[in-house]
Amino acid sequence: MISQQTIQEIQGRIDILDVVGNFVKLKRRGTNYLGLCPFHNEKTPSFTVSSAKEIYKCFGCGKSGNAIGFVMEHEKLTYPEALKWLANRYNIEIEETETSPEYKEQQQLADSLHILNQFAAKYFNTQLKNSEEGQLNALEYLKERGFNDATIEKFQIGYCPEKGDAFTAEALKSQFSEDILKKSGLSTERNGQLVDNYRGRIIFPIHNQSGKIIGFGARVIGNSDRGPKYINTPENELYIKSKILYGSYFARHPIDKLDECFLVEGYTDVTAMHQAGIENVVASGGTSLTPDQLRLIRKYTNNLTIIYDGDSAGVKAALRGLDLAIEEGLNVQLVLIPDKEDPDSYVKKVGADAFREFVKEHKRDFILFQLDIALKDAGNDSTQKAAVVNQIAESISKLNRAEDFTRQQDYIKRCAHLLKIDEQGLTALVQKYTREKIGKEEKKLQREEASSEQIAAQEQQEAVIDLLFKDEMNEQAVLRSLIEFGSKSWDEQKTVASYIFEEIEKDGLEELFDNKNLIHLLQQYKSMLSDGMTPSEKNFLYHTDPSINQMAVSLLTEKHSISPNWEKYYKGEILGREDMYREEVVSSMTYLKLKKIKRLILENQRDLENNPSEDDMMILLQTHRHLKELEMDLMKNIGTVIFK
Repeated sequence: MISQQTIQEIQGRIDILDVVGNFVKLKRRGTNYLGLCPFHNEKTPSFTVSSAKEIYKCFGCGKSGNAIGFVMEHEKLTYPEALKWLANRYNIEIEETETSPEYKEQQQLADSLHILNQFAAKYFNTQLKNSEEGQLNALEYLKERGFNDATIEKFQIGYCPEKGDAFTAEALKSQFSEDILKKSGLSTERNGQLVDNYRGRIIFPIHNQSGKIIGFGARVIGNSDRGPKYINTPENELYIKSKILYGSYFARHPIDKLDECFLVEGYTDVTAMHQAGIENVVASGGTSLTPDQLRLIRKYTNNLTIIYDGDSAGVKAALRGLDLAIEEGLNVQLVLIPDKEDPDSYVKKVGADAFREFVKEHKRDFILFQLDIALKDAGNDSTQKAAVVNQIAESISKLNRAEDFTRQQDYIKRCAHLLKIDEQGLTALVQKYTREKIGKEEKKLQREEASSEQIAAQEQQEAVIDLLFKDEMNEQAVLRSLIEFGSKSWDEQKTVASYIFEEIEKDGLEELFDNKNLIHLLQQYKSMLSDGMTPSEKNFLYHTDPSINQMAVSLLTEKHSISPNWEKYYKGEILGREDMYREEVVSSMTYLKLKKIKRLILENQRDLENNPSEDDMMILLQTHRHLKELEMDLMKNIGTVIFK
């Protein structure tokens, strides 16, 4: 765990203009800065950065946050990874809090593997470019395959010499231990001697989402029959094959921008397509897609296009694991490359524009493609055809989200027509698979019918109140005042925060906060006060709880600001919110109290409608009169006129 002291040092050094400006061209506009949003395509800038508040907000796509949140969103990093990214940028040494010996040992091992992998990648790349063996054996082969120097450098492609222990000897000389060399898979023990595992092969480093090398793929040169075509890093603390997509580090921004991910099979397919300028592409490494890989794709887009060879092996590879993709909510389409080509050779043959056009014209829906292949395999065999019906029904049942209903109905109609079966029968079969999948969860969600009428009536009454008072603007205004002005003086004896909490507790106003994040933020502020802190905006903008810092960003983002041109036309001092904070606090608290009164009036009216006794009726009428008087007094305070 990163220590709080380090986190505070990072927060103190962050300059949001510096961080965001590293990725977005910003222009000053009044007190803020404006640029084109990096999270969606736009021609008119709507992405705003406030240097004073240290937050960003896009009024086009709605994304907002602080500098740490921007790094997390833009670079697709976790919170600790984003902190480390910023610490590296500002040359801050990371201090870790005390952890268990086991965790510390695991972290040290992971760090050692990272350092070794970086050393190995540099060594292999140097061997490829500078050694006679590398140039003759590997570089010449890569050039023949059409790879240029820029692509080789971008992907850090290298070469491991033929000599049995050339790399191992160099690594041992650089103080790497035998244990870490074996753990990494770079070296292996044979006949009691440590030798290179990838000798005589072209090396493709594999990067994680932050660009660190976590493993390698080693390919034989040409069509050599010595061993398997590829050797991959064995699974270790860094390299977990089911969670990795080759090229995802280089493709993450293009996928995000184009809202589509191309999936191919091999390393050279990825590198060749990148070289051609098609960069929204990753590779599965020839294995079935896993849930973790699919979730990695879904971080960037919901649209997955699989591009595989057109032979029978390619078709089978393309179909593996795609039910999982549909279950993950991805829109899956397939493209098969013709004429015994693969994506690598085909993009080099026809060029980028023709390749893109081919993909666009030959995309086929996964379920319909799967049905077409299955029907060809089944032929006239009725037993196999029945199995196809069940297989397709099960695939369609994976589309079980509410927003997929229309899509599911369309599949049922089209597949029933192709299968020449009754549409209602296929619908029933799809529903059967859906019910089986939901199982016990469906039963848990069903309510007991014993007191259904009473529950429905109560919920209807509560819904009326919720609909009338669901607007959170009053509560947000209170929290905004608390965060921005809480430490300011209210009077000689108390701060603004003390005044707000006194009013909330005195009138029981906390129950009016429907948004749990607002309640959580309110309680956090109160807790900080109890601990003797003086909370500031930064405490919430850089809070470790994402729900709190996101809520703080939302509260503190101002869509409108006073134009600097006002000074030309308005004579005299223009008062800002800082000058009129007491008025703002009184106004927001008054509206909150008014909401409380309105809720009490509604509850009182509900009691009046339940045929009370004469004595209760008198009490309820007096209560109603008293509440209306309070309502009118509050309205007068805020300059609003109401009619009886």
